[in-house]
Amino acid sequence: MAATSGIGVSPNLTKAFSNAVETKNVRFIKVIIQDESLVSVASLPVADSLNEDLVQLQEYLEDKEPCYILARLDDPPSEWLAISYVPDFANVRDKTLYASTRSSLTKSLGSTVFTDSIFATCKADVTSEAYEAHKRHQAAPKPLSAREQEMENIKAAEREAGNSYEGSNARKNHIGQRVGLSWSSNAEDVVKELGSRNDSRVVILKIEPSTESLELDSFADVTVDNLSSMIPSDEPSYVFYAWTNPYSQAGGDIVFIYSCPTGSPVRYRMLYSSAAVSTYLAAKDFLAETGSIFPLATKRFETSDPAELDEAFLKAGLNHDGPAGTIVNNNGARQDDPAKPSFAKPKGPVRRR
Repeated sequence: MAATSGIGVSPNLTKAFSNAVETKNVRFIKVIIQDESLVSVASLPVADSLNEDLVQLQEYLEDKEPCYILARLDDPPSEWLAISYVPDFANVRDKTLYASTRSSLTKSLGSTVFTDSIFATCKADVTSEAYEAHKRHQAAPKPLSAREQEMENIKAAEREAGNSYEGSNARKNHIGQRVGLSWSSNAEDVVKELGSRNDSRVVILKIEPSTESLELDSFADVTVDNLSSMIPSDEPSYVFYAWTNPYSQAGGDIVFIYSCPTGSPVRYRMLYSSAAVSTYLAAKDFLAETGSIFPLATKRFETSDPAELDEAFLKAGLNHDGPAGTIVNNNGARQDDPAKPSFAKPKGPVRRR
């Protein structure tokens, strides 16, 4: 899904990068977000190999200010490395802004020329030693992760059992296990920030299979009428939506939605399904830790068609089916008149002697 920050490439950056591609004498271009646009603020010439030129880059990186570095590779020199530098000490807003804009930077300049990327959180991540370690990691054979091995075992069990009842049960038992994922700092920060807001905002997370981690895909302020248009329609995702509404006693709810369109690849559908519960529980802990304004709904939503996510869908799922102003308790029961009990226990049958 495209980034939703709305940040675009400025004419000065487009020109600077085009000139660098043509002349082949520029090693680095430093890019920052300025006045709601991606702009070039510095460029360094090719002096030696990329490894040796990385030394001169250190003085252009700030301890608390994120930026992007476009670096020309040595072989072939027509290809580029995209470095996303987001230091740990940067503020949360800058972290999320740069995270949700990085894809638009490379797409706007031409995805085909950027054949590699690095995500750095400190200056030490942008040194010749760190770059050599990155290349060794890229060149190393990629063994199956624990999750990928589990998926292979499931497939093997299903092939052996065919379409038998036992085979389907084996698959169900494996997928039903709760599997926790690690969270990227950006994803965690944005979900925590969701609890401090009293307006409607959507946060979309996706799983990075190679690292088995939850990554921030996008976030945006959006009304419930436009919620469905923000959710990917061709691949699974986890959605947290802070929904301002007049039906909840707190003035709103935070809802968790596991979206898995029917056309999603089978492997991803299994992966997302197995981690949905643990993702919800992790977010619940984050929001409790920061003291969320809106409660996280106990009802977890699941959909195979994001287009059905509208106000009526959410109201029905949260038992908000009364008129506006009707208060709903945490257990989902309406209280039209607080002075009256919402439920009266019926009398039992008369005992016979």
